[in-house]
Amino acid sequence: MVLNPERLDLPDFLSSILPFTRVFKDGPMWFYYGSFRPLHSKPKTMDAASRSFAVGDLSTTPTLDVDGMVVKSLEDVREPSLDPRVDLSSRPDEAQLDETFSRQLTDLVLHRHESRKRAGDSEKSSKDDEPIYIEFGEGDERNPINYSRRKKWAITSVACFATLLAASTAGTYNMGFPSMRRDLHCTQFEATIGLSAYALGFGIVPLVSASFSEEFGRQPLYVGSGIGFMLMFMMVALAKNIQTVIIARLLQGAFGSTGSTMVGGTIADIWSTKERGLPMAIFALTAVGGTGLGPVVAGWIEMNPKLEWKWIQWIQMIIAAIYLVLVPLVMRETRSSILLTKIARRLRKKSGDHRYRARVEDERANLATLIYISCTRPVHLMCTELVVSSFSLWIGFAWGVTYCMIESISGVFHDIHDFNIGQTGTIFMAMVVGSILGFLTNFYQEALYQRHFSTRGPEARLYMACFAAVLLPVGMFIYAWSSFTSVHWIALAIGIMLYIWAVFIIYLAVFSYLADCYGPFASSALAGQSLARNMAATAFPLFTTQMYKSLSYKWANTLFGCLAALMVPIPFVLFFYGPSIRLRSRFSRAVMEADKKT
Repeated sequence: MVLNPERLDLPDFLSSILPFTRVFKDGPMWFYYGSFRPLHSKPKTMDAASRSFAVGDLSTTPTLDVDGMVVKSLEDVREPSLDPRVDLSSRPDEAQLDETFSRQLTDLVLHRHESRKRAGDSEKSSKDDEPIYIEFGEGDERNPINYSRRKKWAITSVACFATLLAASTAGTYNMGFPSMRRDLHCTQFEATIGLSAYALGFGIVPLVSASFSEEFGRQPLYVGSGIGFMLMFMMVALAKNIQTVIIARLLQGAFGSTGSTMVGGTIADIWSTKERGLPMAIFALTAVGGTGLGPVVAGWIEMNPKLEWKWIQWIQMIIAAIYLVLVPLVMRETRSSILLTKIARRLRKKSGDHRYRARVEDERANLATLIYISCTRPVHLMCTELVVSSFSLWIGFAWGVTYCMIESISGVFHDIHDFNIGQTGTIFMAMVVGSILGFLTNFYQEALYQRHFSTRGPEARLYMACFAAVLLPVGMFIYAWSSFTSVHWIALAIGIMLYIWAVFIIYLAVFSYLADCYGPFASSALAGQSLARNMAATAFPLFTTQMYKSLSYKWANTLFGCLAALMVPIPFVLFFYGPSIRLRSRFSRAVMEADKKT
């Protein structure tokens, strides 16, 4: 409802230039913005910055237009990215809104935030002005969801390039084991710790970085993590002992985690749910396929006595430098709440009215609250959200076995079929082929999603996940029972291909489904499952060699196949009961309610 200014029936002499004036008429509060004019006159044509408007009581009339933004009341504002655990009693005051991060950190360390909070509370008690929340208007090009398709694909391409680098780095490291063990005088197990350390950094750091990207923006983390990731290649290549390599790999995994959890959040920021299928499929292709593509090249680099393990690192560092150049040129901030916060800050500075704010700023009363909310959200989602926890268990197991496969392929093909390191690296092409099959399968999944989304909702993402639940143990059983010298090596490659095909579908389903279900909390939900996934990837390689020696390749992989068979029901349960499960979630329910309003 938009009200006519003439209904206010104010005297003609009321005319001044004020940024924001409240006028009372028979009790209700009315807001009038812009340059005042005689209210019985016809409105003049004005530019967007000085457009005049009038609306009724903000609790019932949500639409104002301030500097191209829509202004709403607390009751009408729609901000699903506000953490449901936030208590509005901790809403920041005027002074806290525009404090710098360094000032907030100093206050937290020196315990000055408590006294400032008490002073702010006493000041708030004397004011009855409620905040005025801003949102993007429909079709606003500043909103990342309204970016042009060209811009969206440019951002998606660079983000997926980061994923490809991070994924390939995991497997390329193993291909340099022979020369690295010789040069650094370390054991096979010590070298394997470097593989696990990479996964450890990949799993833990997103607990902080993913949520902080949702509070401070994606762009700074893309730049900072890209620099650190590139420098770690140098640290590994120049290392004089295995301890330095392990530390560098841990840090590299921490920096490289941006290429996993944050990319899923970036795609969720700029693509609507109906458009998200193909971008997510490309992301999954680079994540899963990149894990196999890296070793294909690295195996032959290791075969060259003039290159070996050090040049595996140098070549990857050169590629990482290319990515680092592309980030500031192509990437843009995609977190809408961050952009709204910046716009609100400009409005406060321009108008002098500190009531303007983005809804998400209500969780920023002090740095302690922000750190608590940011660092606990991924674990909170993983532990309390059945959707996140069940998918975390499933993808965690599948990813752990994938890392076991990365560790075991060299041994299986060398011991059984006498492959050299270059030939063994080429076998990893089976993982690439499996990923391509998964990517092609996604077109059918996407057709099913478009056909059934109106009735199934996000659960329409899970049709092929149900197929993958059956394919996963089948691929592992083939890999297990082809581990004989009498069976051609192609059977092992087929088992690997089928297994990775299933892993790709599961990986894509997890990211797409969680992005749909948790919207602005996608990075936190993905960080939660990333923790489980990478903790399994950390642990599994550490007992791979011992397990294969004790059980043999056949029975160790059979055990993995049996465990995979036990997890077959997971996608079926979510497919049929997902909506009722999500309705019990405060986070997912907030996104569902916001979607109904749009």
